[in-house]
Amino acid sequence: MCGIVGYVGPRGSEAVLLGGLGRLEYRGYDSAGIAVISDSLESRKRSGKLQQLRDELVANPIHDGHTGIGHTRWATHGAPNDVNAHPHIADGGKLALIHNGIIENFSELKAELLNVGVEFTSETDSEVAAHLVARAYRQTGNLTEALRAVVQRLDGAFTLLVVHEDEPDVVVGARRNSPLVIGLGEGENFLGSDVAAFVEFTRNALAIGQDQIVTITRDTVSVIDFDGNPVEPEPFEVTWDASAATKGGWPSFMAKEISEEPQAVADTIRGRIKGETVHIDGFDAKTLADIDRIIILGCGTAAYSGLVGKYAIEQWARIPVDVELSHEFRYREPVLGEHTLVVSVSQSGETMDTLMAVKYAREMGARTLSICNTQGATIPRESDDVIYTHAGPEVAVASTKAFVAQVTALYLLGLAIGQANGKVDAATLATVVRDLEATPTLIETVLLQADRIKTMAKWMADTQAILLLGRHVGFPIALEGALKLKELAYIHAEGFAAGELKHGPIALIEPGQVVFVIVPSPRDPNSLHPKVVSNIQEIRARGARVIAIAEQGDAAVLPFADEVIPIPLASPFIEPILAVVPLHLFSMELATAKGLDVDQPRNLAKSVTVE
Repeated sequence: MCGIVGYVGPRGSEAVLLGGLGRLEYRGYDSAGIAVISDSLESRKRSGKLQQLRDELVANPIHDGHTGIGHTRWATHGAPNDVNAHPHIADGGKLALIHNGIIENFSELKAELLNVGVEFTSETDSEVAAHLVARAYRQTGNLTEALRAVVQRLDGAFTLLVVHEDEPDVVVGARRNSPLVIGLGEGENFLGSDVAAFVEFTRNALAIGQDQIVTITRDTVSVIDFDGNPVEPEPFEVTWDASAATKGGWPSFMAKEISEEPQAVADTIRGRIKGETVHIDGFDAKTLADIDRIIILGCGTAAYSGLVGKYAIEQWARIPVDVELSHEFRYREPVLGEHTLVVSVSQSGETMDTLMAVKYAREMGARTLSICNTQGATIPRESDDVIYTHAGPEVAVASTKAFVAQVTALYLLGLAIGQANGKVDAATLATVVRDLEATPTLIETVLLQADRIKTMAKWMADTQAILLLGRHVGFPIALEGALKLKELAYIHAEGFAAGELKHGPIALIEPGQVVFVIVPSPRDPNSLHPKVVSNIQEIRARGARVIAIAEQGDAAVLPFADEVIPIPLASPFIEPILAVVPLHLFSMELATAKGLDVDQPRNLAKSVTVE
């Protein structure tokens, strides 16, 4: 989950590295460090957020050079302190190495090094790799060959970047089950955990495949596999620029990204609706019609978007859909077949649990489709097909605009399959397509209530527990709202299916307990509206303080709710996209009222790249 950046070129490398780390800090912010080669190799690293490193560089400057590597850490091995921060130094201070991932066999490798007299200064598995590369370099005299010799001995997931002062214009990187991309410049080249590391300087990129090693200089990029065979990496162009990864005047990245939810939906739809039909590149009608079962994989917010998608896909395509947590999927040895479509949902496209589940599904003969927001990411490259959500960079750790874009992409998939197998009629298809096209404007209407929601959050700043209830597509919205409150406000929050209330959770209700209820529209003849209103009455009778998210004009809710947050009139499957927006806003504002960092919540990182 760490952020990694490497640079060779004419610019001062310190500024390039710090700028890249600033855009990658969402990947981890327990510590940060850089190593730069001028006449010799120098390194600085500090625990805490990136600003601590910046302050250290002011107080204790380095001699800037034109080659360097930088790292921002989410701690795995060893406490988040100065000693365990990266880079790790070896070979008498001449070699520096940074690492993202976990080296699973580090103990035996460390024992081997201790037996030959190597002294360790940190508790990390990463330092083991540094000393191994240093030893291999003394034998080979070539940094690329030294790293190639070492990676074949490592078990686990890793991205490694290494520099050596004896090769002052070279950065070498390697990846296995962990992200790394190349940025191509004019007389300069870059490496990064993702394109945010270098998008300020270039939008031309290359994707590095599994078990490959890259060597960059100012003017060359060379990629080989772990066996030493040349590889031709896949080029792609970044579709956004550095300004998209800045706050742009907003108080936080999360505030900015919530404001971009309408655009995220619009951009996900764009080019995929033609007239009153849906078209997804890479899937022909026969392929779609042959699908007889769908499994959606995700973790956290991605899994909840999958739950919303399940309701829609089953209704429109009449195909059974299961939603599973990626980290549980392959360990129960699921039954898969050639007509099974496994849909992975991941904003970053690097979620390790999901990646390994996708690989397993392919090995078992299933067709795989990735729903992803990040070009050049590993999961799309490991999948048969991909639907990019085009939500733009999401920097805040807690996902918001990516969620609504993922739901939208799943809706498009369900409609496309329903078209192909003939299960969705033309009238329904036309109606849903029009509803989707209207959704961005409806979200903008919900966002107009931001000030009122901010006021509500302020008077609830001392709240210690919140419950959320929903039925049908409102249930996963309750789960998503609860997750955001846990992530951001650090309070106990639980989402429940409202029908489950009487089967146990109602015991949690006591006077003053805050309960958010996602209320379905009363206009739908098949709506569960009366049952949800009954649930509200049940908890209100026991002293709950009810905040209802309900359709504008829903008079039946007013007598029983302490507060009503209205959402515009919409069809049943558009309602969850609208209902989640107030919960995103409320979670952000509650955390802000408590004085917490909404962009970088404690103990979390944006992309979970370790199992």
